[in-house]
Amino acid sequence: MRQVSSIFSQILRMVPRVIFDDAVKKSKAERHARGFRCWDQFCAMMFCQIGNAKSLREISGGLASCEGKLGHLGMRGAPSRSTLAYANEHRSWELYETVFHQLRAWCEAEANTRKRKFRFKYNLKSLDSTTIPLALSMFDWAQYQTAKGAAKIHMVLNHDGYLPQYAVVTDGKKSDIEVAKTLSFEPGTMLVFDRGYADYGWWLKLSRGKVNFVTRLKDCAAYTIIERRPITPAAARIIRDEVILLDEQKEIGPIAKLRRIEVLSDDGKDTVVFVTNNLTLAATTIAEIYRERWKIELFFKAIKQSLKIRTFVGTSENAVKVQIWTALIATLLIKMMQLRASYNWSLSNLVALLRQQLFAYRPLQVWLNDPFESPPVPVAIDGGQLVLPWA
Repeated sequence: MRQVSSIFSQILRMVPRVIFDDAVKKSKAERHARGFRCWDQFCAMMFCQIGNAKSLREISGGLASCEGKLGHLGMRGAPSRSTLAYANEHRSWELYETVFHQLRAWCEAEANTRKRKFRFKYNLKSLDSTTIPLALSMFDWAQYQTAKGAAKIHMVLNHDGYLPQYAVVTDGKKSDIEVAKTLSFEPGTMLVFDRGYADYGWWLKLSRGKVNFVTRLKDCAAYTIIERRPITPAAARIIRDEVILLDEQKEIGPIAKLRRIEVLSDDGKDTVVFVTNNLTLAATTIAEIYRERWKIELFFKAIKQSLKIRTFVGTSENAVKVQIWTALIATLLIKMMQLRASYNWSLSNLVALLRQQLFAYRPLQVWLNDPFESPPVPVAIDGGQLVLPWA
């Protein structure tokens, strides 16, 4: 019978140790390790994420109860609560950010081979943020309002495989557009975002960088119509398709031109106004691109429900960021398992069933393809003892 390690061990092996060890050396995260390595901390936090451990006690106790199986994970032993708490508070979260980005490049290479929803050549990405409420009395660094605390995850989602491409973790007071201005996008990207990113100067910067965008136009926006485009009979929901110049935008010329597309809502009772700097795609395609933005909302909902980013096992800023970045790494691995499996998994269902199988000894890929198939029965050996041939 084929011998395999635990499913948890096989998941961790999806993170190449060469990549992880290289990130540890660059960040110098183990210079005060004293026997507790970064890999041990990473395994413990991945157990927190996928195993749904709710506290340091559950992480330490859960791993200690599987002491005989930790060797397959590359761990030297289960950490104590105080050791793990100290590591989360003092070891820089930037180590896990580095590991995330190295894994992301590897995952995107495989996701790019999959069939796209849209036929255009642009790489579709969505930009948004989600807020995580925190108790200000415990998380005093996470200023949000007078009596409330919060952390924010600003994220770029790549729609090829729906993989998180970039993330910034801040306190709740950081505005979305302030973070967006620090990001850079490759020419030819199609970026979609909501009205929270309404900054005309930033829109112009995207156009200069040959980045296409689709967003909603605010009702109070002042503009001048310079061209009205004909509506084809096939585009029944399109009411207007106009080329405009924003009055508040001082620069004029081809680079400053935008399209204002007014679309009838699904129920037919209201209209929705989109704006884009792409002057060539069909108006119906622009409307579908903005509809696709809903995927990032579903992504935030799925990771909040399935992984540990709403409650935290540490209260310092570093500990919170360590937990969020390990959650994003876990998301990449789970997304890769979804892409490779022949079974039609949802993210939440996959995480829920993985928790029940973490320390089961079964081939991961076989289980992913058919999770409800019974494991093979061990084959008995006739005679009870192997016969050794002698030369």
